[in-house]
Formats: sequence, structure tokens, C-alpha cells
Amino acid sequence: MSQLVVGAKAPSFSAPDQSGQTVSLADFKGKTVIVYFYPKDDTPGCTTESCSFRDLHPTFKKKGAVVIGISPDPGKAHVKFIEKFSLPFTLLSDTDHKIAEAYNVWVEKSMYGRKYMGMERSTFVIDGLGKLKAIYRKVKPAEHPAEVLANL
Repeated sequence: MSQLVVGAKAPSFSAPDQSGQTVSLADFKGKTVIVYFYPKDDTPGCTTESCSFRDLHPTFKKKGAVVIGISPDPGKAHVKFIEKFSLPFTLLSDTDHKIAEAYNVWVEKSMYGRKYMGMERSTFVIDGLGKLKAIYRKVKPAEHPAEVLANL
């Protein structure tokens, strides 16, 4: 697995969104895309992060940026999460972890001494040419969206 670096071409992806429609990175050519990977819908950290992106969404939009969340959850879970917290952006289902693997965020984690594979909370800013403009790894859910916005 090669390490991703700022300036490199972002790995392309296609995945179903919350309504089952296939969304691809190529659909956003010419726009800045903020792709945030999070472990699970409707869990404390993921809810905090998603709601922070929601609260800042109008400003991201004004700056011409598109926000996309990606987790291993299926579309039904995304629909409930979006409805419960009024999330105004697309959530993609990466149930086979292919996108997470391409972005090097499907990693070994540890909880209570037990090791398992899971999603590392990370965000990638991709410019209109499909290149990585910024990479944020192991982010703090509450402050992170404001940090991304400040660096756009």
C-alpha cells in the first residue's frame, strides 16, 4: 500500500450513496471535494464530527467545496443518520472497505486490548483537478471540520 501525499492524484472511487445511487469522485471534476472517513453512523465521535461538518456546510458551499462522508455502514443506516441529524451532504457506503483501503484508512485498531480492523477517522481535501490538496489523519471530531474550512 503506497502512502498518499499532498500533490498526488487522489484515488478514484465509486460507491452507493444513502439512496443507492452510485457516486464517483469523477462526478465532482472542477470542484474541491472534502472526503471524510468515519467509523460508524450515530456513534458519539462520528455524530460530533458529522454535525460539525453540517453546521459549517453553508460556508463550505460558499467556498465551492463539496462534503462527502464515507463509512462502512450500509445505505439504510446512512438514511437514518441523515434524517436524525439533518445532514445536508452525501454519505457513501464503503461496505467492502475498498475506498478506505485505497486511502490507507482501513487500519488495525485496538479496543480493550482486542485488535480489529476498522476505519481511521481521516479527511482528504481533493482539488478540482483530482489532486490531494490536504490530508488530515486521526482527527479530533469536534474541532476538525473548522480546521479543514480554515485551510481551504
